[in-house]
Amino acid sequence: MDYQFKEIEQKWQKFWADHETFKAESNSEKPKYYVLDMFPYPSGAGLHVGHPLGYIASDIFSRYKRLKGFNVLHPMGYDSFGLPAEQYAIQTGQHPAITTEANIATYRRQLDQIGFSFDWSREVRTSEPSYYKWTQWIFMQLFNSWYNLENDRAEDITTLIEKFNASGSADVKAACDEDVKIFLPSDWATFTEEEKQTELLKYRLTYLRESTVNWCPALGTVLANDEVKDGFSERGGFPVEQKKMMQWSMRITAYADRLLQGLDTIDWPEPVKEMQRNWIGKSVGASVKFKIEDLRSTNQTSDAVLRTSDYIEVFTTRVDTIFGVSYLVLAPEHEWVAELTRPEQKAEVENYIAQTKKKSELDRMADTKTVSGAFTGTYVINPVSGERVPLYIADYVLAGYGTGAVMGVPSGDQRDWLFATHFNLPVIQILDAQKDIDVQADPTKEGKYINSAFINGLTYREAVPLLNNWLEEENVGKAKVNFRQRDAIFGRQRYWGEPIPVYFKDGLPYLIKEEELPLILPEINKYLPTETGEPPLARASNWTPSAGDHYELSTMPGWAGSSWYWYRYMDANNDTDFAAKEAIDYWQAVDLYIGGSEHATGHLLYSRFWNKFLKDLGYTKEEEPFKKLINQGMIQGRSNFVYRINDENGKPTSTFVSAGLRREYKTSALHVDVNIVENDTLDLNKFKSWREEYANAEFILENGKYICGVEVEKMSKSKFNVVNPDDLIERYGADTLRMYEMFLGPLEQSKPWNTNGIEGVFKFLRKFWRLFHNEAWEFTVSDAEPTKAELKALHKIIKKVQDDIERFSFNTSVSSFMIAVNELTDLKCNKRAVLQDLVVILSPYAPHICEELWVQLGNEAGSLSYTAFPTFNPDHLVEDEFAYPVSVNGKMKMNLNLSLTLAQPEVEAILFANEQFQKFLDGKTPKKIIFVKGKIINVVV
Repeated sequence: MDYQFKEIEQKWQKFWADHETFKAESNSEKPKYYVLDMFPYPSGAGLHVGHPLGYIASDIFSRYKRLKGFNVLHPMGYDSFGLPAEQYAIQTGQHPAITTEANIATYRRQLDQIGFSFDWSREVRTSEPSYYKWTQWIFMQLFNSWYNLENDRAEDITTLIEKFNASGSADVKAACDEDVKIFLPSDWATFTEEEKQTELLKYRLTYLRESTVNWCPALGTVLANDEVKDGFSERGGFPVEQKKMMQWSMRITAYADRLLQGLDTIDWPEPVKEMQRNWIGKSVGASVKFKIEDLRSTNQTSDAVLRTSDYIEVFTTRVDTIFGVSYLVLAPEHEWVAELTRPEQKAEVENYIAQTKKKSELDRMADTKTVSGAFTGTYVINPVSGERVPLYIADYVLAGYGTGAVMGVPSGDQRDWLFATHFNLPVIQILDAQKDIDVQADPTKEGKYINSAFINGLTYREAVPLLNNWLEEENVGKAKVNFRQRDAIFGRQRYWGEPIPVYFKDGLPYLIKEEELPLILPEINKYLPTETGEPPLARASNWTPSAGDHYELSTMPGWAGSSWYWYRYMDANNDTDFAAKEAIDYWQAVDLYIGGSEHATGHLLYSRFWNKFLKDLGYTKEEEPFKKLINQGMIQGRSNFVYRINDENGKPTSTFVSAGLRREYKTSALHVDVNIVENDTLDLNKFKSWREEYANAEFILENGKYICGVEVEKMSKSKFNVVNPDDLIERYGADTLRMYEMFLGPLEQSKPWNTNGIEGVFKFLRKFWRLFHNEAWEFTVSDAEPTKAELKALHKIIKKVQDDIERFSFNTSVSSFMIAVNELTDLKCNKRAVLQDLVVILSPYAPHICEELWVQLGNEAGSLSYTAFPTFNPDHLVEDEFAYPVSVNGKMKMNLNLSLTLAQPEVEAILFANEQFQKFLDGKTPKKIIFVKGKIINVVV
């Protein structure tokens, strides 16, 4: 029979499922290899052709590693908590779990029909209580831990309490809040339980604190920075504002140095590592205290008794420029702004704060051109010069970064120079090497200091340590290392997420008991916040803790469940641990991780943080979770357009003109469904039935066809350029889809989808199938010994595919397969010894057709996945023959295959015995024969 791909693919997908062909064991004597895909959020739209790209690549590699003798773990699951299902619940009243279950069923059907070798016995879903029980358990470990800077690792909170009992807090070196108390052991002993818990909360690795957050009123929740774009939510496009509220946070900053150092030990794309380095943003500098001018002495307020500290602390990487400070800036959301604003400046300051709330923090950091700010009316005192310095607010300063205050040095920083110029503030030269500071800032560190009191005449290297020592001696500052990264917000005011396993008593958070896990997400009647603004969980009835007042009403953020899921795959059905120690010891870390670079400062960073924490507590052994990371490129949409003619008034008509003729008319370009276009030619009947408004459409054609316009864009439903893999599999089969997605280009590069070339891959598979069949499509292979040419063709492809897969260069393998099959077809090869090896080599790419041929070759069903990859023999590629071009009087007449071991006399004897050559001589006697071994034969007559 001809290549019946539908029957073949359905048959083998059922076989793999029934026999659990790809189930991995955690106690094999084989070397292990763990291949992981970033698991998907199951959206209602299902997969489009762009989604499987990374999955196909990881599946090829997984199948290849099995053939190479590895015990491969290649699991799949679903990151199934998320906003879309909840938004749908708000709109329809349908429980998110129902929507999610239906979406997962669609995803599973689509994944199965592409033929992935996933170990489905280890499937995880982050929204299942059996899974989020352990997400909650990890939260509890974080709550019960602190970071000991002396040991550079997390420890149980009891060790901190022991230190407080033994020696108080003065000598504790911890990652903690800025406002921790200094107390003696005797003081600690007198603290009430509430006072102790309040103080411990400042040290815990997850804690409650008032934070500035991205609040989206329309979604009713806090969004992470990477979920906000240009002041609007990435999902839904709703306005986002800055707001202060009590939030759970994770003290990821405790791990900042280790997160930086670890980047040097992992094989990740350099752009991703650089994004994490920039996000963490390590800076070495100094903190400096600027005393706030006594408000009462300057009659700035009628009731000017500061309730806060009497100084503003700033962090600077250029303490050497402190004599050049001409202003100080606070973040608009800084908690002291209202208090430090003079009455006459109040309106201006409040208006500026209102405008700032409309911008996300990312937008504020990215906007380096706009100069804006507002003067508070207050002054501070430069600690080294005693000069009065005006205090402004400006949106380029963030409350959560450093102290939320920066000093402005216009002569050395261009942003500061623009700010000072805009507000007519002085620009003070501080180094004799600075040039043209009346035109722009000069950040040089060269030269010697001027206008800088006791560091005048010194160089940069001499001035910095002197200033740091002076600041510390005067108790107005010290040398310090700072990080741009802030602690991670860990809460959403939404329903569809993991409940946080905390209850409150007298306003303080306490953990529930471990035996009460999982804390199940309760049923509620509406999925919106309450009328009083509380999160949806406040609507739950009969949902109260056994002790205390009420449960935490926020749920965990979207990144919680994905921050440890690779460990659950190691032991997915364990009821007593998140994974057994033996399984963790065996699988260790993920060897290959494939997913998008858009997760660089989200999931990939949080996962490294949680992994390091679990290692600190002894639950795991690996410092880094993912040894190698590959970011697959995006498959972009290839949109098609039709051109509707407008009348003289600009009103659209029902006539559409082909792309090549459109410039002769006034037209409007409209997206058209790419699924009714083939090779950019519109199916006119399908177009008319596509939408009711086009039922009576008329067309102006080119050569009898309507040619559509083309543009490469992001694949989306609104552009009608989404290609469903179901349609392609129905038409061409999964093996064709798998190979074609790889054939489109290098895995890491983005590329446009173009269905036009898929026919060629389908024809290749038919040609491959044909190698095993005679003219009547009967299976026919020979047990004869292969020829040298056949072995050469085989071993070329063995080496090429092996090298390509090891380099993740899957696209070049596909073209090499085509060349190999063409060569073997030309050689009329049907030798079992060649074709059986070829089946094994192709099987990672096109597993269904190869499984079928493997069995037809007489092998046991299901054994293909675990046979050995053919061994490359370089001897078969040694050239011992050459097709000599034979010329007569310089004109090429024929090719003659001869052994490269032959000398000229032997070559001449063979040549003159050749009947075809004698015809070219036409009875003439050669005068001279020019012979160059391995190159040419030229006969002069």
